[in-house]
Amino acid sequence: MSLNLGDPFPNFTADTTIGPIDFHQWIGDSWAILFSHPADYTPVCTTELAAVAKLVPEFTKRNVKPIALSCDTVESHRGWIEDIKAYGQLAAADPFPFPIIDDSKRELAVKLNMLDRDEIGSAGLPLTCRAVFVIDAGKKLRLSILYPATTGRNFAEILRTIDSMQLTDKRRVATPADWMPGDSCMVQPTVPADQLAALFPAGVDSVTLPSGKQYLRKTECPN
Repeated sequence: MSLNLGDPFPNFTADTTIGPIDFHQWIGDSWAILFSHPADYTPVCTTELAAVAKLVPEFTKRNVKPIALSCDTVESHRGWIEDIKAYGQLAAADPFPFPIIDDSKRELAVKLNMLDRDEIGSAGLPLTCRAVFVIDAGKKLRLSILYPATTGRNFAEILRTIDSMQLTDKRRVATPADWMPGDSCMVQPTVPADQLAALFPAGVDSVTLPSGKQYLRKTECPN
């Protein structure tokens, strides 16, 4: 299955570490980040799940639910979680803060085109790549990133992209290179000059360019 940005994200049912779920019902009115892993008890995956567990309060602030997927069973996931907690120095007695999907049959990996055919596991099957899907409350795909199995993800960058998307949903702006929340934004080129004062009361600064074209317009973007 090939998914484009803006497409409805396919629904599915799955067994997880919190029990069976219907994905769309589990998302509810929230956003979601679905991120896949090659296998349980692997070094990079362990660091990634520990990192996301620590960032759950940041995802919650943004109304985003994390959910992981790995090509092993729920029973395996539950044992692995104890290692993840130990590595991340998380409280051993606390419940793990997000579910992990059982994709031991690789059905979702195939359906969502998440296999890395250059990385073969011990069973002789392609490993799941490190896919990231961000889905909004309307169940549309908003962001998709594929990392190779050998490269761990930067979840602070994924939070930054969510901040950008949620901001630009509300305002007619775009975020420039290396933007961080609180930085200036770019006014979208489709905004006519006669609407600038009403839409951007903080003011708009046009950058002078050799072409003489006034397409680079900056404005303050409060969070």
